[in-house]
Amino acid sequence: MPTIASTSVRVSPDVLADAAEAAVAIGRFDAELGSSVLPFASMLLRSESASSSQIENLTSGARAIAESELGERTSGNAALIVRNVRAMQAALALSDQIDEAAVIEMHEALLSDSAPEMTGRFRQQQVWIGGTEFSPHEAAFVPPHHSRVGDSMADLVGFVRRLDVPALAHAAIAHAQFETIHPFPDGNGRTGRALVHAMLRQAGVTKNIAVPVSAGLLHDVDGYYEALTAYRAGDVDAIVRAFTQAAWFAVASGRRLASDVSAVRVSWADATSDLRSDNRARALVDLAIEHPVLNAGLIQDRLGVAAPTAYRAVETLVQRGVLRPANSKQRNRIWIAEALIEALEAFAARALRRGPAQRP
Repeated sequence: MPTIASTSVRVSPDVLADAAEAAVAIGRFDAELGSSVLPFASMLLRSESASSSQIENLTSGARAIAESELGERTSGNAALIVRNVRAMQAALALSDQIDEAAVIEMHEALLSDSAPEMTGRFRQQQVWIGGTEFSPHEAAFVPPHHSRVGDSMADLVGFVRRLDVPALAHAAIAHAQFETIHPFPDGNGRTGRALVHAMLRQAGVTKNIAVPVSAGLLHDVDGYYEALTAYRAGDVDAIVRAFTQAAWFAVASGRRLASDVSAVRVSWADATSDLRSDNRARALVDLAIEHPVLNAGLIQDRLGVAAPTAYRAVETLVQRGVLRPANSKQRNRIWIAEALIEALEAFAARALRRGPAQRP
């Protein structure tokens, strides 16, 4: 496969210009939400991880994902999506030094629980996409032989470290090259999209949040896969265009989610306006924005209170319609911020309305 570390990047000027404008929009959105008192970073990270997983047909609802974060669900797709959150967090933490070891660490954060035998190194066997389990005959794509993966990843890291390619185009091309190398037996798509966030953070486009670019790719998933195929045939414009459209969708849909969450917070503030400022129920409102499913252990830990105080705060919010009680898969008692779950589900539903993203 072609090397790219020092190859001239040939992207049409109009495609580069659109990508540069989308990167500015991402940066502006990041700054807006980064200055908010609401915990949009954790919320968007979960949503981005869910969208990235859904591209791989790993689906789960917002409530299930939140329960899995609490340890109330330990298996199923929700648990896998929470591992993807860890991979995204690793990618952002490693953005200052993106190299082969960092990529392996991102992948390990993703699969260390579900498939530890696949982690810790690049693949040691041939893989293919499509075809059958036993043969690459009629496969849609056959990545390079595993003996070439190490050199190919070193070349990719050389490209990632370049400073002469505009940020969004840079991340899009690196992602496509990563998916073409397919350096792991499984988890390449999710790791490759985590790499995009590491590169946007490395370039200073984002500083505070993970803008939900995968939601934009999911919105036109056929176009995304077609762009990857076109890249492998030598068309670089297609993948840059796909990420540009995804970025516009991410900003528009992310702003809608932020607006919905802010409206929920206002309604909750109204419902608790008669409480004293030092009332633990008011602190619990803010915690429910960050964690739309709560259990007693989390409340006690985050608010620094004993169990009786935690239960009194919960009961106050249940009476005012902020929380409702429920039971988890582990048959433990949990409380759900239903209005917030609805806002997160609406965000996910927008990504599933197939079609090219429209620039706002």
